[in-house]
Amino acid sequence: MSRADELAEQVHALLAAPRPWSVTQVGDPVLRRTAEPYDGQLPDGLLRELLDAMFRHLPGVGVGLAAPQVGIPLAVAVIQDPADVPPQLAAERERVPQPPLELVNPVVTPLGPRYHAFNEGCLSVEGLTAVVPRHAQVHLSALDGGGRAYELELSGWPARIAQHETDHLNGVLYLDRAEPRSLSTTGNYERFWAPPTRPPG
Repeated sequence: MSRADELAEQVHALLAAPRPWSVTQVGDPVLRRTAEPYDGQLPDGLLRELLDAMFRHLPGVGVGLAAPQVGIPLAVAVIQDPADVPPQLAAERERVPQPPLELVNPVVTPLGPRYHAFNEGCLSVEGLTAVVPRHAQVHLSALDGGGRAYELELSGWPARIAQHETDHLNGVLYLDRAEPRSLSTTGNYERFWAPPTRPPG
């Protein structure tokens, strides 16, 4: 079986799996490997199905999802954030609604010296959160699901999500960048430190 056939088989199995998907958890080797750059390993229609299904997974669950988190080792991710949080929290975190973005082979480049440090969570690290410093503004270059190149400048929370998801494609988890003493269960964070928010994927 060719590598392309193997990947297509994995994607078909994922698409046939019950919803919501079971997200791969920390400790699984797929989360620590650099994802394969996407260069047409999947038929166009199958890539479209995968991206659409990844978007359908997000509502009420998270604001981003990378393919390795669902066991597919390709450099593909999706982002969408309704920013459904209290206005004070939205202002503090520069969290504005982020329309759907398809990230195929994304590259994130920091812009400027500003960092923000806020709590993050991850669908692949269930039950935990920690403070993570991230660049406040980034340049994103990627392809969409149709192979069209695009470039964007993102700031605030959308920049954080893009960094988080791109890290996944490089085998990096937010825990690698977190301030260790800030690590908390999600329940204790919500109880003692801040109102609950939806974490990046």
